[in-house]
Amino acid sequence: MTMDNSKESELFNEVYKEICSEMGLDAAIKIYRLFKGQQITFPVHLFNSKRIGSSIIKEYDGTNIRELSKKYGYSEKTIRRMIRERLADVE
Repeated sequence: MTMDNSKESELFNEVYKEICSEMGLDAAIKIYRLFKGQQITFPVHLFNSKRIGSSIIKEYDGTNIRELSKKYGYSEKTIRRMIRERLADVE
């Protein structure tokens, strides 16, 4: 599938049209080729909470919970819980 004119993207189904608009024609075509026919849901959080715990512990300085919650997209309460659980595992 090759398209010389991005106006042809107007023929796309809505989701591909939106991807094309935001990320470009090449990205829309790549996503189509990779995932066509599949139903995909995207998690609300970019980072997996189980996998970033060690990063949070390394970055935690005792005063930066708010910054960590903004960086990783989790609530301050969740960041506190992650820290508490990780520290309990160490003891």
